[in-house]
Amino acid sequence: MMRKLLSWPAALCWLTVLLDGYDLVVLGAAIPTLIEHHHLGFTAARATFAATISLVGVAIGAAGSGPLADRFGRRKVLLASIALFSVFTAALPLAGSVAVFGAFRLLAGLGLGSCMPTALTLMAEHMPASRRAFASTITMTGYHTGAVITSLIALRLIPHWQPLFYAGGVAGLLLLPVMWAKLPESEAYLARRTAPNRVRPTVLLRRPYLRVTLGVWVGSFMGLLLVYGLNTWLPKLMRDAGYNMSTSLTLLLVLNIGAIIGLLIAGALADRQGIKQTALIWFGAGAVLLALLSVQVSSSLLLDALVLVTGIFVFSAQVLIYAYVTQAYPAEVRATALGLAASVGRLGAILGPTITGWLIIAGSANPWGFYFFAAVAACGLLAMAMVPRLAAAGRPAVPALDTAKGYVA
Repeated sequence: MMRKLLSWPAALCWLTVLLDGYDLVVLGAAIPTLIEHHHLGFTAARATFAATISLVGVAIGAAGSGPLADRFGRRKVLLASIALFSVFTAALPLAGSVAVFGAFRLLAGLGLGSCMPTALTLMAEHMPASRRAFASTITMTGYHTGAVITSLIALRLIPHWQPLFYAGGVAGLLLLPVMWAKLPESEAYLARRTAPNRVRPTVLLRRPYLRVTLGVWVGSFMGLLLVYGLNTWLPKLMRDAGYNMSTSLTLLLVLNIGAIIGLLIAGALADRQGIKQTALIWFGAGAVLLALLSVQVSSSLLLDALVLVTGIFVFSAQVLIYAYVTQAYPAEVRATALGLAASVGRLGAILGPTITGWLIIAGSANPWGFYFFAAVAACGLLAMAMVPRLAAAGRPAVPALDTAKGYVA
């Protein structure tokens, strides 16, 4: 187990997800400066457009990556997606208008959208099924490590936002040759490639998968709505709540440090107690904590603690859904299932920043923004309550386990 976590595939998948996490926060960190300095004529409404169009690209990329990875291989799709993301991220500061800025974010999003589901699929297939929850959450620590790195750089460089995008693009371009040399193709894909029959993606919407698919799609929608909504607008929400810019950016950092801690705890717990059960606890706790963020806190220590614990529960819940998907579907359609779950989730990622942006424009983000996010977490809990319980590794499932499909009927 430890040897696999320290292997080249594990390290490169982690670094790929780190790039996704870096991009998650970079626009949110830059938005307050873009608006306050009116760069290219940015307003809150135009910043909402930039955040939304970026996530449209991410959603399209995630949806398209799964079928491509199931057909042509995880390795090829991952290399192509990193190249596309890196080029257009590095080019972003050169945009001469809000429209070009949005176009570059859209194109970067196409590459970025396919990075995470493809990397998670490859990583899951590198690990035994009994440890896939931990493997998924370990890999996703890269997501929030990237967010933490962005927050730290932003604290150092803001109001100079351009180097944030140069750094993300160059990092991806430097990673590409290493991945070309060291990243092997998934053994599960290579073994399945010789199979005479292909599983059509439409099987996900038929029995016996329909219940699983609908549950993880709704849960992923709610989970990524929380992740992107909070990471895009938390600094602005905190500014509107009366906190200064330094405190607002620091809280974004604290939120993502909490996410890393939560991922380490959630993955280990899910492999022992069950992914579904753990996801329910995480969504429920997240709902309560998000509602509490609406309360004005005068003590900076108490505020940091509250945001840290919120990050522990809110962001890990989404990753547990990805871990669930890697066990619920067979290799023939696993990348497609994960890619579509991520793509539907990205629709939530589009809606979250959009609704929060509307609340900010209307001057109602505090406290209604936090109440909105709390309600979303509650919906995620209900969605995961409807999916079947996965069988525990090495134990008989109740009811009977369909071993061909890998889930409890």
